[in-house]
Amino acid sequence: MTLTTQFYTMLAMVGMGGWIGLALDTHGRFLKRPTRARWFVFINDLLFWIVQGLILFYLLLLVNEGELRVYLFLALVCGYATYQSLLKGLYLKVLEILIHAVLVVYDAIIGLGKLLIIRPFVGLLNLIITIILGLLGFFWSLIKWILKFVYSLIKILLTPVHWILKLISKMIPLKIRNIFTTTSHNIKGFFDNIKNKLTNILSRWKQRFRK
Repeated sequence: MTLTTQFYTMLAMVGMGGWIGLALDTHGRFLKRPTRARWFVFINDLLFWIVQGLILFYLLLLVNEGELRVYLFLALVCGYATYQSLLKGLYLKVLEILIHAVLVVYDAIIGLGKLLIIRPFVGLLNLIITIILGLLGFFWSLIKWILKFVYSLIKILLTPVHWILKLISKMIPLKIRNIFTTTSHNIKGFFDNIKNKLTNILSRWKQRFRK
């Protein structure tokens, strides 16, 4: 190696030593060793040192085609020691400021997303459900009114028939009249049962949408 290549290699190793110190502090800050399981810490440390070794080897390939010398390890230790003594405190403060800034920006984005997307969507959904329930209630009231009107109209129209049948029924023997009375009560009970079931189903459906 030429003297220029050796000089560049020394500078690269010093810088790499500082980088390792910086990466170690960053890795430890995000890993939070006391709160992690041992196997998780071991795997993360193993992957960390594999990545640092690959970076070191790639840097050596760039500056001196991958040649190793003993003094390169000394330069690496020198760079690490320089970082620990001069830059560690400043870097940790800057790292905490950056983490805090990222968290603030993240909270702001989440809050803005809730304000501009989630709340309008929920409000629109509630409005649609309210409109649907209102329309269903209106149509149900309209249907009940129509049924009552038709029932009243039929009742009025059938009143003369009822009188005629009543006169005729007096001429019919009592046993036959009892059969007709029982049958009419059964038919009325059947339709009343259907009406009650439909009313219960509609009320349950409304309660589910309101929840």
